[in-house]
Amino acid sequence: MGNTYEHIFMVGNVLVSPDIINVKFCCDLDKCHGQCCIDGDAGAPVTLDETMAIENVLDTVWGDLSASAQAVIDKQGVAYTDVEGDLVTSIVGGKDCVFTCYDKGCCLCALERSYRKGDIEFVKPISCSLYPIRVKEFENGTCGINYHHWKICADARKKGEELNLPLYRFLKEPLTRRFGAEWYDELCDVAQQLTSEK
Repeated sequence: MGNTYEHIFMVGNVLVSPDIINVKFCCDLDKCHGQCCIDGDAGAPVTLDETMAIENVLDTVWGDLSASAQAVIDKQGVAYTDVEGDLVTSIVGGKDCVFTCYDKGCCLCALERSYRKGDIEFVKPISCSLYPIRVKEFENGTCGINYHHWKICADARKKGEELNLPLYRFLKEPLTRRFGAEWYDELCDVAQQLTSEK
């Protein structure tokens, strides 16, 4: 893997796991078919603002949702509080996100698909865009970002290695959306400095 940095470091007020710069990653939908949208035991973490934004565009994406997803949303809304006390998107059958839709056998996000068509201005929850990076908020105003290693992303790691694409580069857009362009530029500077050290 070449030079790797092994200690947590700070960028702004964000604790950054070394995996963010060490892991090579690039989603390969042709191989995984969007399995992260339908595997798991809880929905994607969302904020109250995101929940409101989703509710505002629900009519637009409603036709892309399955009948089962529509029934779940009718019953409990677009989000619920999971066993850990976190607000997450509603799920179908204990695992599938209600906003999952299918195209040629591949799982897609109905929200993102409508956004890409220009029908809505909300992309999707930032936690989805950032995956496999997870954000942890701390009471002192800082937060931490860590890489979530999941076996279903093996093809993404393989493709990332082939392209020599670090995780933080692959997720430039959502990292910038979440933390700002200035913060992302600082992350790149720090990553370059750390990886160049012998």
